[in-house]
Amino acid sequence: MTFNGPGSIRLQSALRDHRNRHDVNDHGGSACGNRPGVRLYPCLCCCLCVLSLISIFFFYRNALMFNNEHMADVHFIVGPPGETQRVPAHKYVLAVGSSVFGAMFYGDLAEGQSEIQIPDVEPAAFLILLKYMYSDEIQMEADTVLATLYAAKKYIVPALAKACVSFLETSLEARNACVLLSQSRLFEEPDLTQRCWEVIDAQANLALRSEGFCEIDWPTLEIILQRDSLNIREVAIFQAMLSWASAECRRQGLAVTPRNQRVVLGKALYLVRIPSMTLQEFADGAAQSDVLTLEETRDVFLWFTASNKPTLEFPLGKRTGLLPQRCHRFQSSAYRSNQWRYRGRCDSIQFAVDRRIFLAGLGLYGSSGGKAEYSVTIELKRQGTVLAQNLTKFLSDGSSSTFSVWFEHPVQVEQDTFYTVSAVLDGNELSYFGQEGMTEVQCGKVTFQFQCSSDSTNGTGVQGGQIPEVVFYC
Repeated sequence: MTFNGPGSIRLQSALRDHRNRHDVNDHGGSACGNRPGVRLYPCLCCCLCVLSLISIFFFYRNALMFNNEHMADVHFIVGPPGETQRVPAHKYVLAVGSSVFGAMFYGDLAEGQSEIQIPDVEPAAFLILLKYMYSDEIQMEADTVLATLYAAKKYIVPALAKACVSFLETSLEARNACVLLSQSRLFEEPDLTQRCWEVIDAQANLALRSEGFCEIDWPTLEIILQRDSLNIREVAIFQAMLSWASAECRRQGLAVTPRNQRVVLGKALYLVRIPSMTLQEFADGAAQSDVLTLEETRDVFLWFTASNKPTLEFPLGKRTGLLPQRCHRFQSSAYRSNQWRYRGRCDSIQFAVDRRIFLAGLGLYGSSGGKAEYSVTIELKRQGTVLAQNLTKFLSDGSSSTFSVWFEHPVQVEQDTFYTVSAVLDGNELSYFGQEGMTEVQCGKVTFQFQCSSDSTNGTGVQGGQIPEVVFYC
């Protein structure tokens, strides 16, 4: 039996499994315990198979009726004026899948309308909702997932809403974190909200410079500017706030002027911690923006320079930011007269984690013979693709301590996937190296696994070598 419509693959698979259970086994009996050709009683697996087949037949037949005029007893006019789509449906199917539709069609206050207007739901999202209710299938798209989540929440279809949230969590990154934060608060999804904060805190420079930041509403702007754990300099926050204000002026049909920027910002302006900037940062940026009044600008300059400091409306304390965590993979370190030397060769190691982190940099060993400066190129790759790279320098003091080198921005690292970190050092001095390396290290809430990398050409591996630390936020 072959079906070409929706659900046919699951149906054929179930029929095949049912036949396999009742094939004669090596002992002359079937998998359900009956002798060949003799059916003494209906076994439990037979009953379960029948129920499974009934369920699949139900979904298959329903799926044929999705978006189908045949026997349709209700129509929806979906979408805002000028962008509507007429969608046929069947009241019974919708009432079974949604208590909202059940009340709408069969409740005490049910209306007998044959055509229902739904101007606040996008047609594509409404069709995804109906397809799930008819066939139990979910076809999620990045450009419709938020609208689909809205529809699932509106009509109380929790399984579809959960699938939408899972999709959003897997696609969450710095460029869309602020928009998703706004939506997660609107839809009251605390787990998604927490995930958004993790990204925004660790990758604040990227998140606040994104186009998505300029699209958020004022309440979301306010809570972001209040956030104490943002990992970003205050001057960058001020510039991001001005970008948002410019976008908001355009949304409201206002000319983009300092005066109008100040109007749309309102009290959010006073959430920027201007005193935590340097004097130079303030003079080159906020002082010349014309968003502050002359009196505010004068008072901030006096606050920086005068012994008798004026009272400011701006918060005085610095943001705490995030404290970097360090995963140390060696139990001891050493040095010898003929190693560890650097001739442009690569030290590399692979690692995986059991939860999402943000890789900020690496801890490296320095000179074993006194003070020395090293140039170093650090790199992060996943499956051969370079995700981040930075050329920098560090000065070591002759101790066996590790010295941190940083990527330009923290990089999101997903769980259960091996990544490769590499360091190519250039320096004349021999350095310390690690010994007694561990394949698995528990660091706070995160478990790291390490394995050797084929990129390593300078001797570094799991048991010993360079790259003693992975520096990250979580």
